[in-house]
Amino acid sequence: MDHPGADGAHRIGPYALLGRQSTVGGGEVFAARTDEGRLVTVTVVAPELAADPGFRDRFRAAVEAARTLSGAFLVPVVDADADAPVPWLATEFTAGVPLRQAVDRHGPLSEPALRVLADGLAQALATLHAAGTVHGEVSPDSVLLTMDGPRITALGIVGATGSPAPSPTDDMFDLGSTVLFAASGGEPDTGALAVSLREVIGGCLYPEPQDRPTAEQLVDYLRRQDLPALSGSWLPPAVTADMAAAAAAVGSVSAGDGGQGPFPPPPVIPPGTGISRRKLIVGLAGGAAVLGGAAAALAFSGDSSPAPDGRAGGPGSTARPTSPSGVRSTPASSASPSSTDGPESIVLAGPDAAKAWSGAGKHAPNCLEASDKVVMVVTNTGTSFLDAATGKSMFPELNTTSFLGTTSLTYPTAYADGVFYLLCDTPSQSGMLAAFDAASGKVKWATKMADVDPGGGTHAARYLSNYVAVAGNTVYVCGQMSRTSGSFSPESPTTGYIRAFNAATGKGLWRVKGTDINNVLVPPSGSHLLATSAVPGKKPGRVQMIDAGKKGARGWKVSVPHAGYYFTTGWPLTCYAAGLFLFAGGNGDTLFAVDATTGSEKWHRRFDAKSGDQVQIGAPFAGLDGATVYVPVGSDLAALASADGTLQWVATLGGASDMGGSNMFKAALRTSGKSAQCSADTVFATDSAKTLWAIDAATGRARWKYSDPGQPDVGFLWTVGGDHVFIASHLTVTAIAAHGR
Repeated sequence: MDHPGADGAHRIGPYALLGRQSTVGGGEVFAARTDEGRLVTVTVVAPELAADPGFRDRFRAAVEAARTLSGAFLVPVVDADADAPVPWLATEFTAGVPLRQAVDRHGPLSEPALRVLADGLAQALATLHAAGTVHGEVSPDSVLLTMDGPRITALGIVGATGSPAPSPTDDMFDLGSTVLFAASGGEPDTGALAVSLREVIGGCLYPEPQDRPTAEQLVDYLRRQDLPALSGSWLPPAVTADMAAAAAAVGSVSAGDGGQGPFPPPPVIPPGTGISRRKLIVGLAGGAAVLGGAAAALAFSGDSSPAPDGRAGGPGSTARPTSPSGVRSTPASSASPSSTDGPESIVLAGPDAAKAWSGAGKHAPNCLEASDKVVMVVTNTGTSFLDAATGKSMFPELNTTSFLGTTSLTYPTAYADGVFYLLCDTPSQSGMLAAFDAASGKVKWATKMADVDPGGGTHAARYLSNYVAVAGNTVYVCGQMSRTSGSFSPESPTTGYIRAFNAATGKGLWRVKGTDINNVLVPPSGSHLLATSAVPGKKPGRVQMIDAGKKGARGWKVSVPHAGYYFTTGWPLTCYAAGLFLFAGGNGDTLFAVDATTGSEKWHRRFDAKSGDQVQIGAPFAGLDGATVYVPVGSDLAALASADGTLQWVATLGGASDMGGSNMFKAALRTSGKSAQCSADTVFATDSAKTLWAIDAATGRARWKYSDPGQPDVGFLWTVGGDHVFIASHLTVTAIAAHGR
């Protein structure tokens, strides 16, 4: 745009344009000054956008809303004209450089700088969202780096661009992708994020909008980590030098030629070269870092009402699979190429589920755990216990909460032998492990997860807890050690840990840590745990036995080459059944079963896609008796005999996902988290069309399906207790019998 003004001169309204800075939100951004010499930043609306019917009215309303806003990380609006031949918006001039320019020239930001960036952007969006407005295009081009922190520019422009209107959840996705850009230089890989940011920024990038944290939650999350404050500038010297040079350049143009001098080229990447929201979601879902899960923002406590009488059940229909991801497998004893021998696939079809009961509360659950008698419901305001048979409240609510709740990276609840366990916070304490008696709802014990490693010295590391699990009389908490200083390199492996506590008293028993500990699997019985390594990209990983009977001593190791995605931090991508550990290997297309005590291979089975495309096995899981292992592969779920890997049945999903591709099992998307579970005779699994399926474990046919048509965009989290599945969807908790009766 050589001549942005209506009169053909380098002026817009009362401002002389000094130089183009960037392109943001359907307009070009210029440094400018008034005739009195005051510097401002002017965004000139693109002609095609200005010609859109209704734009000027929307722009006028958006500007009026933006004028009322103020915040430390927002750039204030000072002037605008929606009726000019070329509409424009003027904001207060701020000395700084666009984030894209800083990263393109000098590389990714350090962990401390990323934390300042994330916190500043979250505070800015919290201000916008509290006022009932959104930004709509938070990006490396609309974020300005200044000496005092980041600033969001282009207020009032993007929200006026038309349908579909952006939402606060869109802003949070854009925040996450912007921070990820600053951490990685542009690649959609959350492995580039430091441990202290990976969970919450990964949550911003969840495909389902309702699963993303709010801006207020992100600010609170960062503050709760209580990491040491930065000393000195938050940005590297090279970036601050660019700031000084840019400010000097604007000053020289302003003083030297009255604003009529040459326009320098924009120091940013042109529009269209960034990563779209949809592309980033798909890229993450198919790559090393997979997103999904729930991070609800509200809490549950309320009465329930019986569901209408109804009955669901019966076998689904049988047909040839039409999905390109159908299973073909190579028997364990065969070294020949894959064949199609084996049982015919069953296309899942079944009636809608009949609810046993359903109850609504004032706040949305973000954690759910159940026994056959009690359902523990955790929200951002408290913890409740419901009668599993009726949904009625059983005990007084406790003040324990969970910040992000259950996600693909975290599973903060467990149940065993009449006790619920929860990684939680209270109004006065954060980072607690608590045990609740399922018979009374009372706290048995609570243990503070110490922030400082008790080994002495000056090293201070925070324990970031991913999940809790129970085996026998021991409770295990697993996660990562957060760095407190220094920069982060995506080639540096994370340091994981295991902490063991006495299940009866909460007393600490032992702890181990290392880069060889990641995604720890805790079997329901026995003293052998399994951990995958956290390794730099393109290097072979391994699975390793951890001997709990010897206070976490390392045992046997098995190398797993070419499966780097398998070691992405999250819930275990491994399985235990009948004395065997099972895990993906090869290129991610082969399931291996090894003896849990010795590590010796018992059998393996390779899977191929019918279309010939590369297969990636999802997280395997076992039936309660350990006799059967279930393996999700794309749109297929294969049931194998644990003893020898014999294929028993294959169930196949039909239809499309909510993003337009083939419907797939969520457990098959290389995700972690409990997206599939079992009761005594039923397999429960969710798919990418937001449906929960109940599948007969003996036949592979659907008993029923549940999709919550009343709240299609809200999604749900769920758990199994006894012969029922319990589902939390927005403000509602619903119980469904495994057999649908």
